[in-house]
Order: sequence, then C-alpha cells, then structure tokens
Amino acid sequence: MHIERNRSLAELTTFGLRASAEHFVSCTGVTDVLETLEWHRSHLGMLHVLGGGSNVLLTRDLAGLVLHMGIKGIEEVGREGTAVLVRAGAGVGWHDFVMETLERGWYGLENLSLIPGSVGAGPMQNIGAYGVELEQRFHSLEAVEVASGAVHTFGHADCAFGYRESVFKRRLKGQFVITGVTFRLDTVPELRLGYGAIRSELDAAGVVEPTPQSVSEAVIRIRRSKLPDPAVLGNAGSFFKNPVVSQDVQAALMDRYPEMPHYPAQGGVKLAAGWLIDQAGWKGHDRGTHGVHDRQALVLVNRGGATGAELLKLATDIQEDVEARFAVRLEREVNVLPQTD
Repeated sequence: MHIERNRSLAELTTFGLRASAEHFVSCTGVTDVLETLEWHRSHLGMLHVLGGGSNVLLTRDLAGLVLHMGIKGIEEVGREGTAVLVRAGAGVGWHDFVMETLERGWYGLENLSLIPGSVGAGPMQNIGAYGVELEQRFHSLEAVEVASGAVHTFGHADCAFGYRESVFKRRLKGQFVITGVTFRLDTVPELRLGYGAIRSELDAAGVVEPTPQSVSEAVIRIRRSKLPDPAVLGNAGSFFKNPVVSQDVQAALMDRYPEMPHYPAQGGVKLAAGWLIDQAGWKGHDRGTHGVHDRQALVLVNRGGATGAELLKLATDIQEDVEARFAVRLEREVNVLPQTD
C-alpha cells in the first residue's frame, strides 16, 4: 500500500476541477482495499471513495483519505441455459465493460453504452439509459465494510434499487467499498428499441435487422450528439435527476404546459428535468468559466478555470428557479464532495 500526500485529483474527475487529496491510495486488489481501510481506521478522518470520477463535483480539497478504486478484471463465473453470469472488478471502466460483453456475445447492457464512470459506481447509482436500468441485469456484488473490514455479498433485494437510487446512497451510504459486481446477461439478444430515439437512429442508419451491436452503436451516436466530451469540455453528464411527482402535481402542470414531456414511473409520474431547465431559460447559460451546455440543459460545464463552489452555486440557482416556476424541486444526480447535505 502506497500513500500519497496532497495528490491532485483534477485528472481523475471528468469536471477537471482543481482539488487535491490530503492522503491518496490507489487500490488494484481486494487486499489493497483491506489494508487501506485498516490504515484509515487507525488514523480516523474522512474517507472518500473515487472511481471513474464522472459523477463527482469537488468543491474544495479533500481532508482525510481518498481511496481510488482500480480493481480490474472481467470473467464468466457461471451459466444457466442461455443466461451467463459475468463478474467485473469495480475499477473497470463502464463503457469498456459494455464493449467487452458485446464482443464476447453476452447481451443486455447495449442500451447503457457510453455511460461514463466505473463498474463499481454503477449499482450505487442504479445507472440507466434508453429504457434499461442496471438493476434489470444485476445479480450480486461484493463489498468491504469500512468499519470492520468484513467482506459482504449483496444480492438484488439487499441493494434496494430505485430510480438512480440504491441502499448505498441512503441507509448504507459511506459504510461499504464495492470491489466487484456480477451481472446476469444472456447469449440470446432481447433488444429494447422503444425508448428515446433508438428506433429512428437505426432507421437513419439503414439498419433493418437490429443486433445488440447496432443498438449500442446507435446509442453511442445519440449520446455523442447530445453530450460534450469530458476530455474537451469538463462535465459530469446529467447533473440532475428526472423528478418523479404525484399524478395530481403532473395534472396541474399539464394544465399550464400541455406539451410537457412525462413518463410513467414507480410512485408517480416522471418529468424531464432537462425540459424544465430549458423552459426556465437556463440552457446555454454562460458564467464565463462555467455554465450550462447549449445542447443539453441537464449538463453543467467547466469551460476552464471554474471552481467546484461556483458550479455548485450555479446548480443551486437552477434548482431554486425551477422550483419557483414549476413547484418541482430538482435533485442532484452528481455527488458533491465534501458532502454538503
């Protein structure tokens, strides 16, 4: 275990913000994680786990210890009929993992192509896109308990998945470090084409008989047309969740905004956060060093030289304005470090 002091984190996050870690350890195996947590327990202080850095807003330097998850590896661990269990280390890049599954003929994640971040962060957020959520293909995960160093296995029911939610964002927040995730994929494709612009994108490409690979390629083209490349323009993807409101609230808003997009959701009706932000006039908003992307209102961008505190202030201004206009409070999808609430 090698501990670095005052390690810059700018290149490890997609916002590219200036911030450093008081103590920093990169873990490439479970043994590294166990040793790092043992060191942490003896030194106390804050613990921050950093994966792909694509869903993080750093507002200042991080006191305590940053554990950077770097456990790699992808392997088949079981089969049952056409189903195949595939395990990936928590430090594997998510998009790299999806591409590997397609190459090996393991299907089910093609709609989740080009989502940034790491495999270990996926279950925490229950990532989803174009009609598919991770939980639909989730089997289990392994995680180390911070307080004791004990290794636990979590099944689907243990994770309490919801819309961009899991037990690791609520009741067990900060209590476990995920080291590996197992997915239940299939050797027989079951394509999901009915969400968003997938079907029209396939038609435009002249695809008559879609395959998992062609669906993945369509999703990649759609995402690239809407979202800026973090290597060119610092961002963390969608900054806000799509809010879920009651049917009464949705009906009242539809009276005022009959063109408002809405979708059925567990517990109510899902509204499009990007539409709300756009209608409030924030799309393309420019504050010099930072602002809102001009093609996707859900994306806040670092144009160069911005601070995390400035981006958080912009996000708060958007939340307050949308709530004042629509009586709907947007919730951040991006994790703010150090935690503010």
